[in-house]
Amino acid sequence: MSNPFEIVSVNAIMVLDSRGNPTIEVEVETNDGMGVGIAPAGASRGKREAVDLRDGGKAFGGMGVQKAIESVRKYIAPAIIGMNSFYFREVDRAIIQLDGTPNKSRLGGNATTATSIAVINAAANTAGTPLFEFIGGRRARILPTPMMNIINGGAHAGNELAIQEFMIVPVGADTFFDAIRIAVEVYKQLKNELKTKYGAGAINVGDEGGFAPPMKETREALNALVEAIKSAGYGEGDVMIALDAAASQFFESGDGVYKIDGRVLSPGDLVEYYSGLVDEYPIISIEDPFSEDDPAHFAELRRKVAGKVLIIGDDLTVTRASIISEMISEGAVDGAIIKVNQAGTITEAEEAIEVLHLNNKRAIISHRSGETEDVTIAHLAVGYGTGLIKTGAPARGERTAKYNELLRIEAYLGGEAVYLGKKAFF
Repeated sequence: MSNPFEIVSVNAIMVLDSRGNPTIEVEVETNDGMGVGIAPAGASRGKREAVDLRDGGKAFGGMGVQKAIESVRKYIAPAIIGMNSFYFREVDRAIIQLDGTPNKSRLGGNATTATSIAVINAAANTAGTPLFEFIGGRRARILPTPMMNIINGGAHAGNELAIQEFMIVPVGADTFFDAIRIAVEVYKQLKNELKTKYGAGAINVGDEGGFAPPMKETREALNALVEAIKSAGYGEGDVMIALDAAASQFFESGDGVYKIDGRVLSPGDLVEYYSGLVDEYPIISIEDPFSEDDPAHFAELRRKVAGKVLIIGDDLTVTRASIISEMISEGAVDGAIIKVNQAGTITEAEEAIEVLHLNNKRAIISHRSGETEDVTIAHLAVGYGTGLIKTGAPARGERTAKYNELLRIEAYLGGEAVYLGKKAFF
């Protein structure tokens, strides 16, 4: 009798991501099911994360993925056909060993990511269970508190804001459904206010669905968020603010300074700058406040705002268990962003989550700026019980696909669903 979980077919095709760039979709068939995975792509990327395999040349501006597709068909498929998808970690390890590089540069992180996602989805489909339950069992019932990027700056927008993401966090909601309702109301209120103040052009959206108004200074964006929250009928007990500085993007490495708000700040000055923002605004977390090569100032800021704000690594930690462990030891972070394609496989992302949870740190499941309709990360957030997710504004189909999937998961769980709100942070 054949094993229903045995991988019998692996194929790959090109599809488009939310920026109109090619990406890779992998379909894995078992004897009794199938699964699909699509690789996202980031604009702001850490130096140590897995690299995509692109074609170069004229087609698609060099962003084609035929080489990655060939990686799947020529190398990965023969290596994993016949393996048991139920033991997805073994499949991932076979892929990791086949690649043999620290950053997936041989096979391409896009090829390994899409395949890894497809394998675990195929396993869940074969088992006849939702992916979150396949991962976490019947204990998986925590819906994540969403961190919604509703004003875009940095590499995600064409304005002069140095900080990349200004997020709202509906911490006071009782359910995930209520969190979405509150967030949508604030988002729409912000849209109205930006249109009134800056004109219709201010409500164009950036890569992650947030607005990209013609703002220059951080406080201008923060004031707009505070006003929208208030005008929508909420206070900081209901909605708080999170920042993704992505500071490597405004760090001048040659001079060792940061350029923000038209100012030039030393790392020490930037510590004081963030500390001032924390005192003025209801900020609950700051991601990548310094260059990825400067964990010492992560640690200094963390000490200064301890108990009030979480300091989160992304470019600093790149979903690598070993790096996260090192940064925790150095006192640099309270948590880390988890992006499957930074590491290249579900298993490596899982290992990163485990290190964080074992050290009582926060794991934040995250999208990328170049996203797709793939909803796997919604299941990862619930399956691994992270309690937190970043997947953009409550707008644009590739972002709302994740929120809609979480609403479906909440409905599936019924009265067993749990929403932690602010407790997910502290």
